[in-house]
Amino acid sequence: MDELKDQEVKSEVESSEEDFELNHTDKLVGVFAEPGSTFKRISKVGPKATDWLIPILVVIIISIISNYVMMSNPTIKYSIMEKQMQAVEERFDEMVAKGQMTEAQKEQQLQQTRDFMDQQGGTQLIFSTLGILIFTFVMFFIVSGVFFAVTKFGLKGEGDYKGAMAAYGLPHYIIVIQVVVMVILAFVLERFIQGTSAAAILDSDKTTFAGWALAKLDIFSIWFYAVVAVGFAKMFKSESYGKYFGMVFGLWIGVSFIFWLLADALPFLRWFGV
Repeated sequence: MDELKDQEVKSEVESSEEDFELNHTDKLVGVFAEPGSTFKRISKVGPKATDWLIPILVVIIISIISNYVMMSNPTIKYSIMEKQMQAVEERFDEMVAKGQMTEAQKEQQLQQTRDFMDQQGGTQLIFSTLGILIFTFVMFFIVSGVFFAVTKFGLKGEGDYKGAMAAYGLPHYIIVIQVVVMVILAFVLERFIQGTSAAAILDSDKTTFAGWALAKLDIFSIWFYAVVAVGFAKMFKSESYGKYFGMVFGLWIGVSFIFWLLADALPFLRWFGV
């Protein structure tokens, strides 16, 4: 009889613990320490706007600061300009080959482009800041929507768009660490890098298949998407992780590959970061 009461009390305690609402600090720590139980609790009490808004704002702020820090370093700034000039020169070379421009005109245009870049440092920083702000929010809502649609209608998950935003948004604290590591790598390698993948570290040509594949070898991205998969499984009331890992990693790799194929077929898309 006593054992039965003890089990009932234990069950009530566990139930009350699961229904206990976590504050945002607890959720932040939980993403790193216990993502499964953290998202399970969030799903029971319901997600909040702060579950995705605060992590996204933190990522934006850290990204803007990191961009400013890297651009303030002369060596890194020079590496950015040289990479941009290389892309411009390749485009001009194509125009020369097609007879649309002479060699002398090419050299003149290259010098004018370099002079323009030298004079537009502050303006570029402003546009870069606005780009980070707008792009981060737009991509967040789009990717959350895609994951939600596949989860809701493809996997028949029990949840809503708010849950999808929390599942995708809260793991962005991992991206914060990734950005910090990226800045450290930039100073160590003395050049501008975008990401922490093998392709970024080795400065591989991402227009090639090998470069695309190396871009997927990123411990932080893999960690991030693994936690996203756990988040969607718990927010959409599933005890099985397998299909959610398949969904998240399948979309990440599959969509990326499709965009790589498009950029390979339509090179001008690379100017838009595709």
